[in-house]
Amino acid sequence: MMEHLGGIESMEQIERRHARFLSSPGMFTVWEGDAVVGSVGFWEKTWRGEVVYETGWMILPQYAGRGLATEAAREVVSLTRKERRLQFLHAFPNVENAASNAVCRNAGFTNLGEHSFEYPKDHWMHCNDWCIDLFANP
Repeated sequence: MMEHLGGIESMEQIERRHARFLSSPGMFTVWEGDAVVGSVGFWEKTWRGEVVYETGWMILPQYAGRGLATEAAREVVSLTRKERRLQFLHAFPNVENAASNAVCRNAGFTNLGEHSFEYPKDHWMHCNDWCIDLFANP
C-alpha cells in the first residue's frame, strides 16, 4: 500500500502513523458493509504561501477498483465545502499512481501540474497537484 509513498514501513512506523490518524479530527475510516477497507482524511497545509486543505486516502488492495476511494474523496470534498473556511482542497498523488490520479479526476479535482515533494524524509517523489475550489458552485 505504500508503494507510491516511500515504500514499505516497519511495524513501528505503521503504529505511529495509525496513532496520529486516531488523534486527528479530519481522519475517517472507510467501510464497505461491515468491513473496514481503508481511511480517508484532510488536514491543513501551507501550500505556496496559502493555508489550504490537503486530502489523502488508502484503500486495502483487496478492495481496490470498487470506487470506494472516489466515494470517500467526494465525502471529503463535501465536508470541507460545508465548512466554508478554506477555499482550496488539494491532493498530491505520485504521478505514477494511476489509481489515485483517477480518484482525483473522478472526484472533480483539476490537475494543476507536477511538483516534487520530500516524503517521507530523504525520499523525493514527483506528484500531481490536484485541486478543487471549495467556494465554487458544485
